[in-house]
Amino acid sequence: MTIQRMDHVGIVVDDLKAATEFFVELGLEVQGEASVEGGSVDRIIGLNGVRSDVVGLQTPDGNTWLELSKFYSPASRSDNLRAPANTRGLRHLAFVVEDIDALVAGLRSRGTEFVGELERYESSYRLCYVRGPEGIIVELAEKIG
Repeated sequence: MTIQRMDHVGIVVDDLKAATEFFVELGLEVQGEASVEGGSVDRIIGLNGVRSDVVGLQTPDGNTWLELSKFYSPASRSDNLRAPANTRGLRHLAFVVEDIDALVAGLRSRGTEFVGELERYESSYRLCYVRGPEGIIVELAEKIG
């Protein structure tokens, strides 16, 4: 058996509304919202007493999903919202964008925190990292040429 494709990435957030709005502003499209709980959910994710709201967002090309989850129970065990980019584990999401200058200007006007600077990487991309809601690091990349 082999992997057929990447389906989605799941991110747990505390403020589901703010996180959803952030990713919609970047261009993702809400495809569905649901509340999940019960024995099958508990068994799938290995927790007891799960009660969660979930929002599914899709990239404009339709190929990738982002799943945002807000857990009401059980309580979260840890928070590391200010983890730097070299911390072990999933560190950032990357999106290819059009007109990175306009996107960066819009994010700056809304007070979005930039992790570093907008830079040209060799002759292939212009890139920057921003810190989205809940400390999520988002890489924005515009292909050059």
